[in-house]
Amino acid sequence: MEIDSNMIKYLLLILAASFLFSCAAQAQTGKQLTTGDAVPSFSLTDQSGKTFKTADYVGKKVLVIYFYPKDESMVCTKEACAFRDSFDQFTKAGAMVIGINGGTVASHKAFANHYKLPFTLLSDPDNKVYNLFGVKKKFFMSGRETFVIDLHGKIVYTHEAMLQGKEHADDALAFIKTAKAQ
Repeated sequence: MEIDSNMIKYLLLILAASFLFSCAAQAQTGKQLTTGDAVPSFSLTDQSGKTFKTADYVGKKVLVIYFYPKDESMVCTKEACAFRDSFDQFTKAGAMVIGINGGTVASHKAFANHYKLPFTLLSDPDNKVYNLFGVKKKFFMSGRETFVIDLHGKIVYTHEAMLQGKEHADDALAFIKTAKAQ
C-alpha cells in the first residue's frame, strides 16, 4: 500500500487533535475557584525543605498565592521579580506572598537564590494544589493565576493573565491596598 503526502498530513492532523484533546481533559480536573470560595487546605514543601500548611496562616495573614509555570522562564522571572520588588509593600499590608508550581524544591531554591526572592516558593510536583484551585493549563504549560485570600480564608480576588507576569503582583497589591482602605 502506498501512502501519499495527503494521507500523512491527515494522520498527523488526527494525532495532533487527539493530543490536544487529551491535554485539555487533563487540565480540567479541578473546579476553578473564584471569589467567595474558601481556600483549600493543603501542605507542600517550600524551597528550604520545610512543610508549609495553609492552616498555619489563615486568619493571621492575607495570603497572596500565585501559580506560575516554570522557574527561570522569562515571564515567570518577571512575575517573581515584581513580587520581590513589591515585597515590603505586601508585608506592610499584612500579606504573605507564596509562589507555587510543579518544580522541585532544589529548582525553587536555586530560583529564589538567583533572584533574591524573599518569599515562599512551594513545590507541587503532582499538581495537586493546582487542581484544588482549578488552575487551567495554557499553551501546554501550567497556568498562571493569582489568588488573594482574606483573614477569613475566603478568596477575595483572582487574576489570570498568562503572558503578563508583572500585572499579577501590581494588581494584587493594588487590590489589597484598596480593600484595606475601605
